[in-house]
Amino acid sequence: MVAAAVAIRPAAPRFALGIAGGGVLMGLAYWAIRGLVDQVAERAIQGENRNNSRAFALVKFFTRHAILAVAGYVMMTRLALEPLGLLIGVSAPAGAAALEAARAIGRPRTGRRGRETPRK
Repeated sequence: MVAAAVAIRPAAPRFALGIAGGGVLMGLAYWAIRGLVDQVAERAIQGENRNNSRAFALVKFFTRHAILAVAGYVMMTRLALEPLGLLIGVSAPAGAAALEAARAIGRPRTGRRGRETPRK
């Protein structure tokens, strides 16, 4: 996407950098969510159900999102990246996942030997 942005708007490198920055923000958001899910799942597997461990997990989660908000602010104000580029960069993984899901729904299911298998 960054290469396409550079090809379309070669005079505006901040747009392409905004797309890359949006991808970084998306990666940070994934890191924050994944950390909370991993911690809660680990506690559930171990059988721990204490309130203080859940509270610590939520504090850690919101701290990570505060870091994400500060990173977005810095990218828009200090680095002067284009907000539209940031939006495109943040939205690209979700759009790609939706496109792949739509493609998977439309194609027939095949078994190991390449024959169609009935849907359940």
